[in-house]
Amino acid sequence: MFFERHQGGERAVLVQLQLAGAERDLSLLEFEELVASAGGDPVATIGGSRSAPHARTFVGEGKLDEIARACQTHEAELVIFNHALSPSQERNLERALSCRVLARTGLILDIFAQRARTHEGKLQVELAQLTHMSTRLIRGWTHLERQKGGIGLRGPGETQLETDRRLLRTRIKSIQSRLERVRNQREQSRRARRRAELPVLSLVGYTNAGKSTLFNRITTSEVYAADKLFATLDPTLARVDVEHLGPVLFADTVGFISDLPTTLVEAFKATLEETANASLLLHIVDVSANNRDELMDDVEAVLAEIQADGLPQLVVFNKLDLVEQPARILRNESGTPTAVYLSAVTGEGVDLLFDAIRERLSVTLFDEEITLDPQRARLRAALYEMGAVCTEEWQPDGSSRLHVRLPLADWRRLNP
Repeated sequence: MFFERHQGGERAVLVQLQLAGAERDLSLLEFEELVASAGGDPVATIGGSRSAPHARTFVGEGKLDEIARACQTHEAELVIFNHALSPSQERNLERALSCRVLARTGLILDIFAQRARTHEGKLQVELAQLTHMSTRLIRGWTHLERQKGGIGLRGPGETQLETDRRLLRTRIKSIQSRLERVRNQREQSRRARRRAELPVLSLVGYTNAGKSTLFNRITTSEVYAADKLFATLDPTLARVDVEHLGPVLFADTVGFISDLPTTLVEAFKATLEETANASLLLHIVDVSANNRDELMDDVEAVLAEIQADGLPQLVVFNKLDLVEQPARILRNESGTPTAVYLSAVTGEGVDLLFDAIRERLSVTLFDEEITLDPQRARLRAALYEMGAVCTEEWQPDGSSRLHVRLPLADWRRLNP
């Protein structure tokens, strides 16, 4: 990476304030899970409320003293705020507390940096980090802001800080150029899928809702799945032959979170475009979460940001194994499936999910009864090979009457 990232295991003091006028209370549990996912060791939590953030240090003088005492008592190396801090606020806090200060955005960026596995994922994380840190360079270079003089040090007059910023801009442009090539390659793949009329079902949802576990259950893949935030970072595609529907593509994507940093959304556009171009969104929701409605709203906000909020959506309430509810399908007034209750861990209700998917994608199916004379034996064999024949009746004249169900694109290819 362009910047070195501190290793995990650091003792951290957590700070979370309730600000007047905030739409909802911040989740302390989620904040602690984020810190744990980054490898931090929370040793103290400082709470409170303010009418508005302090311009210089975000918190007031009394709260700043309380944080300083906690750092001294627990020998903390790091203070993490569950808020967005300006570069000047970070510098002032570090000067006052004599330790590193990290905001929510920096914390999420660190987790993403640890999770990235593919070359593309690492590029996207690095771009987000560089964009975020470009406004914070002065923090580490305050002693190099002046032009140097003396023998061997006279030159064009560019300060060390200006040199570093120029190198940073060059690196950002290089990464953006490489990601643009990735975006073009993904667009070519999408065009090929559209020509084949291959449906794409994208799994979206709040982080740790169980997307990867369900993806593994559906596709029999072995994508990394764990009970932690942002276990999945790199997108995965898998082709599945759905009975009476044909082949479809399932896409496992990165989880969303409230106040997802804009730099991350921008950096991951190449990945998120897989979601924006899906035939059907499977919105995975943790049915056991107390604030599931708020989490669903957060996901909808990110979908709107990537212009995917207008796509057809099927809500999947996951983790039935944690609550006492039966697996079932919910339908709207016209009988269209709108939600499915299931457990990805036990597999209960997954068959209902496939039923709902078949109904939602049935508009692209060829579902008819056809009559084939003996000369069309090759077409009949091809239909059987694809598993498209539901029933067959032989007629007295030697022809056969078949009830077939398969994707319309496949039917047009077999019977032009």
